[in-house]
Amino acid sequence: MDVLQSVVREALLVTAVLCFPVLAAATIVGTAVAVLQAATQVQEQTLTLLPKMVVVGVLAVTFGGYALRLCGALLSDTLAALPAIVRGP
Repeated sequence: MDVLQSVVREALLVTAVLCFPVLAAATIVGTAVAVLQAATQVQEQTLTLLPKMVVVGVLAVTFGGYALRLCGALLSDTLAALPAIVRGP
């Protein structure tokens, strides 16, 4: 069971490492746009979505290779641990 727990822990860590920067950047950009909209009183829906999409797209392009390498390492570790998981304690 320790092998399964370590694989699940590693998967959760990889998920957090991949998602947190994108979510943080989208939150920061969304907050900045909301403050700008409140200051100018322009309530355009496109203005809230487009900057977030651009930032998330730039981050995906910039760090996509790193994310794929991280997911590939997780997959190879999981496949290597599969016999121990199936065999059990």
